[in-house]
This record gives sequence, C-alpha cells and structure tokens, in this order.
Amino acid sequence: MLVRERQIPSYEHQFRSSADAARMLATYLADVDREHFVVLMLDQKNHVIGIHTVSMGSLTASIVHPREVFKAAILANAATILCGHNHPSGDPQPSQEDRAITHRLAEAGKLLGINVVDHIIIGSAGKYFSFADEGLLGAA
Repeated sequence: MLVRERQIPSYEHQFRSSADAARMLATYLADVDREHFVVLMLDQKNHVIGIHTVSMGSLTASIVHPREVFKAAILANAATILCGHNHPSGDPQPSQEDRAITHRLAEAGKLLGINVVDHIIIGSAGKYFSFADEGLLGAA
C-alpha cells in the first residue's frame, strides 16, 4: 500500500460556497489515480471538523454505502456533511450512479438528522459539479 501525505487547508476554514468546498476537495484529491469518495464533516457554522475517505475505487467507480458515510459523521458529532469525489477522466458531469447515491445519502441524512449540504464532483483544470448549485440535491 502506498502512503502519501496530503496538504489540505486548515480545519478552521469555513465554507461560504461550493467553490470553497471544491477547492479544498481538489487539494485533498490532487494526483489520485482512481476515484475516491470522501466526506467532509462540518459543525453548525460550516467549519470543517474532519475529513474521511469513505472508499477508493477504480478508474470509473467507487462503492459507497450510507452507513460508511454517516458512521464517521456520527462519531465526529457533525451537524452536516458535504460529500465529494473525483472523476479521474476529468469530466465532472454526474453519472446516473452519482445521482442515485446523492439521493440515497440525502434521504439517509434526513433520517439521522445530519443534513447533506452538497455533493461535489471534482474534474480536471479546476472544473467541478455541485449538486446543490444545480438544485439536484436529493433528486433521483
């Protein structure tokens, strides 16, 4: 197993937009060679209190289950979460699977009382897709 250090902005950072979150995710996921799904755990004021890599997949897919996403959030006492993953192809447009898991996570979050504020897909050259910005958060 290869281990490498990642540089990320300070946990004191507060998100004010999807662009802020996309920058942090792009830094965290820089130079990975396959799809990674991560969850950013946030407090009530949208400060990052933790980052958890839920899964590492292949070039085209990553298996994500709600219990794995919310386990870390519950243990961290997160008020909300922001999900993110990268598309190694560089195209940030969501697949049908991306849309389905986003809907599933939003529904699970409602049951648990942990709001999913966004799901951001990181592409190449600073491009990203935000489900919240596109009004698709929770939509199947």
